[in-house]
Amino acid sequence: MDRTAALDLLTRYYAAFNAGDWAGMLDCLDDGVVHDLNQGASQHGKGAFRVFLAHMERCYRERLDGIVLMASDDGTRGAAEFVVHGEYLSTDEGLPVAAGQTYQLPAGAFFAIADAKITRVTVYYNLADWTAQVGG
Repeated sequence: MDRTAALDLLTRYYAAFNAGDWAGMLDCLDDGVVHDLNQGASQHGKGAFRVFLAHMERCYRERLDGIVLMASDDGTRGAAEFVVHGEYLSTDEGLPVAAGQTYQLPAGAFFAIADAKITRVTVYYNLADWTAQVGG
């Protein structure tokens, strides 16, 4: 895989996210994907990622814009920077009470890629900024 193929993979991944196409996102992932949660534990496997997506769909409605993608020349690493526009739909455990609050949050992600699939996803955003925006 080269840089162009890696960028194509990440483009498909984020297009699926913005379309709410969880099957399309999952199709971009390796079966053994490692998902490093922001300020949380790592989850392992496509099944765990599927559960994560269902949880996110229940608690949040999000779309991303200003997406900038980067990839290494050999296509084994990638990164993304974007702005999350969201609505807090249902109270997430340990977080402020949800009441439909909206938020806008810069975020970034790092990826490992092998055999034309994403093998690691690591997402970062400022939780304190999000909490302040939703009134926590």
